[in-house]
Amino acid sequence: MKHAPNMVDISTEELNDLIERLKAQQLEEADYEVAARLVGTLMYLKQVHDNKSMSIKRLLNLLFGSISSEKTDKLLEQLEGSGKPRGREKDKDKQKKKAKGHGRNGADAYKGAERVRVGLKDLNPGCRCPSCAKGKVYPSSDGPETLVRVRGEAPIQAKVWEMERLRCNLCGEVFTAETPAEAVGEKYDATAGAMIAVLKYGSGIPFYRLRQLQDNFGIPLPQSTQWEIVAEVAEHIHPVFNELRRQAAEGEIVHNDDTTVKILELIKENARSGTQEELVDKGDKKAKTKKRTGMFTTAIVSVAREHKIAIFHSGRNHAGESLAELLKQRTSKQPPLQMCDALSRNTPNEFKTILANCLAHGRRYFAKVIEAFPDECLFVIETLRDVYEHDAAARKQKMSPERRLDYHKQHSAPLMTSLEEWFELQFSDKLVEPNSSLGQAIKYMQKHWTELTLFLREPGAPLDNNICERSLKTAILHRKNALFYKTLNGAAVGDLFMSLIYTCRISNVNAYDYLTELQRNADQAALDPGNWMPWNYTYQLTPKVLDEPQKA
Repeated sequence: MKHAPNMVDISTEELNDLIERLKAQQLEEADYEVAARLVGTLMYLKQVHDNKSMSIKRLLNLLFGSISSEKTDKLLEQLEGSGKPRGREKDKDKQKKKAKGHGRNGADAYKGAERVRVGLKDLNPGCRCPSCAKGKVYPSSDGPETLVRVRGEAPIQAKVWEMERLRCNLCGEVFTAETPAEAVGEKYDATAGAMIAVLKYGSGIPFYRLRQLQDNFGIPLPQSTQWEIVAEVAEHIHPVFNELRRQAAEGEIVHNDDTTVKILELIKENARSGTQEELVDKGDKKAKTKKRTGMFTTAIVSVAREHKIAIFHSGRNHAGESLAELLKQRTSKQPPLQMCDALSRNTPNEFKTILANCLAHGRRYFAKVIEAFPDECLFVIETLRDVYEHDAAARKQKMSPERRLDYHKQHSAPLMTSLEEWFELQFSDKLVEPNSSLGQAIKYMQKHWTELTLFLREPGAPLDNNICERSLKTAILHRKNALFYKTLNGAAVGDLFMSLIYTCRISNVNAYDYLTELQRNADQAALDPGNWMPWNYTYQLTPKVLDEPQKA
């Protein structure tokens, strides 16, 4: 019911008389039309309540907090709290077991800590036991006893050498102590640049906050100096970033999505040009359209062979346009699998891709209205949970893409078929109002069903775009803390570091160590950047560098 019905202009006295005639089953001919309009009004009010109450509930959740997770168990707990049905009985047997242990980290977890070996005085392996004087002592099978001591210090450390100077009181000759070898080099070394980049673009700590922190430790680090350092580092390691983009373009699977960003240079450009129209070439004719004023950061996660690569790009381009720019470097004639949500701006119009849409997005529509339609939403959510469990089983068994496809065809295809039939039944039997919030959730799934179920037809097709949405949190964290980029060049530097740092993160590589070694070996990396990717750069390091203790 899209529009409000014709409201009934009836007084309280007339309404009471109508109720009395209904009870006595003595309705007049004119009463039927009034009753029909009253029922229509009631249905309209219920629909408005269902839709609006969900919006109000989301607003209250933002203001006062609520269940932040859309996991099935959390949604079921939410229904339990509201006194509504919990769902399948088998869920009661799936309570998570409490993890054993005290939750603290053991010594082995401190991989980046400096390790000091302390030996026994006057006792070496193979010596006579000082207790029994008969046996010999050997290293314990339990290993050494460990103690962990954690100390705080400034992220950027400094060391000042004071070379003594002596002056002859007769001839005036000045003699200065020789500069130690350790003190030779640039004022800010590779570790300083790597640490600033990781804090700024990996952890969202803006320059001014790092400057305040450094001031508290008595080691000044002005904001302008920080920018100069990271800009210089970016220039030195840019060939590696270009190679990373080239390899990402060759990926078999590409995920993409975008989020908003502020770039002051573009905002000023918007203020100067206003809402001017520009001519856009559309084949045989040119159409006028308003100039785009929005700014976006696109995240692309490419799965190339066994490696995952993250690429960020900030500017006026939407996610699909940024992906198209990346795919211009693609040499493979095989179109990649593309995973994104169903927004049209996410697809690269200039390049053919095998499109898959995010199943988690479709599920989210039902999670949002589960309190208004508990039975219907539980059926959808629990069906999709079984599909995800099958995918998790395939991942756990490390199935090949072809075997995973067969597994999904056998176990997940019947579930998705039953879900599709259930969707059709809700509308054909008029069980759900098409324009209700539940009806809109169903129509979204039906409209994009082919793309949502690509994992049942294409080997390796993912179920959702979660890996890309997680990568966008890096850009969002930076936006929340630093608020904006000043220039397009500043945004490009941020994109470079975010791409390298997040690629390290999903490759289980220490980003600080990686950025440090890229700077120390910038000349070699520029000549052969393919051998300086996060997953293979350690093979290029000398044994001396590998043996050096590395700071976490």
